[in-house]
Amino acid sequence: MNLKVGDDAPDFELPDQDGKTHKLSDYLGQTILVYFYPRDFTPGCTAEACQIRDNFPKFSGVNTLVLGISTDTVESHKKFAQKYRLPFTLLSDVKKEVVKNYGVYKPKKLFGKEFFGTARTSFLIDKNGKITKIYEKVKPAIHATNVLTDLEK
Repeated sequence: MNLKVGDDAPDFELPDQDGKTHKLSDYLGQTILVYFYPRDFTPGCTAEACQIRDNFPKFSGVNTLVLGISTDTVESHKKFAQKYRLPFTLLSDVKKEVVKNYGVYKPKKLFGKEFFGTARTSFLIDKNGKITKIYEKVKPAIHATNVLTDLEK
C-alpha cells in the first residue's frame, strides 16, 4: 500500500508490551505518532527509542500519543521497554499485517544479502485519523526532535 499525506491511517489492533490490545481507532481525537522500527535492542532502534523517551514530556506537552511498532514479540517488547525505561507503548506485529498495510515491510540489503524487513518509517496522524506527515529514511538520533519541531508548528 502506498500511503500518502491526507489518506486515512489504516486501523489496526495489536498487543502491547504488557499484552493489552490497542486499536488505532480508539485514539481518534488525539494526535498520534506511529513509528515503525526494525528490531528491539539493535543500535539504531535503541537510539531512536531512547531519543523519544528523553523527549517524551514534550510529546505529552503537545498532546501527542506515541506508538512504536515492530515485528518483535510482546516478550521482546517488554524486555526492551523495561531495560530502557520507555514510557510509551510498543506494539507487536508478529504476523506482519500492519507493517504491510502501511507499506513499510520492504526489501532490504545487509552485507550483500537481500531480505524483507521493516523500513524505519513514521506517520503523524491527526485527531481525525488522517496522515499529516510521513517520515521516511528516519535518522534515529534526531527523529524525535524533527517530529516535535513539526508538531510545534
